[in-house]
Amino acid sequence: MKLSRNRRVNVPLVFNEEVSEAIHAGEPVVALESNVITHGLPYPENVATARKVEEVVRAGGAVPATIGIEGGRLMIGMTAADIERFGSTPGIPKVSSRDMCVLLAKGGMGATTVASSLVAAELAGIPFFASAGIGGVHRGAARTMDISSDLIQFTRSKVAVVCAGAKSILDLASTLEYLETHCVPVIAFQSDDFPAFYCASSGIRSPHRLDEEEDIARAIEHHWALGNRGSVLITSPIREKDAIDGRVVDAIMMKAMAAADNEGVRGNALTKYLMRAVDEATEGRSAKANMAVLVSTAEVASRLAVAHAQYRRQPRCK
Repeated sequence: MKLSRNRRVNVPLVFNEEVSEAIHAGEPVVALESNVITHGLPYPENVATARKVEEVVRAGGAVPATIGIEGGRLMIGMTAADIERFGSTPGIPKVSSRDMCVLLAKGGMGATTVASSLVAAELAGIPFFASAGIGGVHRGAARTMDISSDLIQFTRSKVAVVCAGAKSILDLASTLEYLETHCVPVIAFQSDDFPAFYCASSGIRSPHRLDEEEDIARAIEHHWALGNRGSVLITSPIREKDAIDGRVVDAIMMKAMAAADNEGVRGNALTKYLMRAVDEATEGRSAKANMAVLVSTAEVASRLAVAHAQYRRQPRCK
């Protein structure tokens, strides 16, 4: 492992050697969150899925960089041993961008979410990040003000985010409105609708559609060339064979939301509660869909990262 100290913010970054070499050579790299290892799936499925995700990134021509926090340092790229340790160690906290400074000061282990992974990716110079699904505006947010920090971080981190839309437990129409208000481009890759995590479509049409990988790369570069400091959100739906019917999920969600309200489940605990409710009601199908969408978005992100790296290497007309 190579230790690098970012002098501007004095944050210690520890690079996996493979990742370090790829970044310095201008080769495509895809950042990945570690929260899905520690909180997404049970052991050992979590470790097997994390390895599978890294495999498909490599198969697509890019280098995977799974992000984590340990010993007061940001890990930029995990080894197989790191993934095994994070996947098998109980009680590792979920760390969003708000929490990073505290955990870095304390020096413990932490699993990065979408938001904190974006912070780390930008510091490391990685322009692409892949996630199964982003956070968003929660149902009932007008009353609870429950809005994911992912949406705020998209306005602050200069990273292209590839995902399968937002989780279907959220208010997806309000999530898209929020992204529009904050000028975050949303581009559907080779599809018309905004997807809903393990549902192929939310029923809401995406603001933009692009079908060619080079067009995606060009759009990303134009967004940043225009002076924007935030992310570009690129969506790719779960494959139809792995998807769950959105109407089934909506019916489950209505019951689960009412139960959560009665039990006083709020804040960060609500997402886990609702996801567990969907998993139980679908008899484990949603867990399998979760694994499938992690792999499919990583695969698409790898292809797009390769196209983006190639586009950046092309000579520009003066």
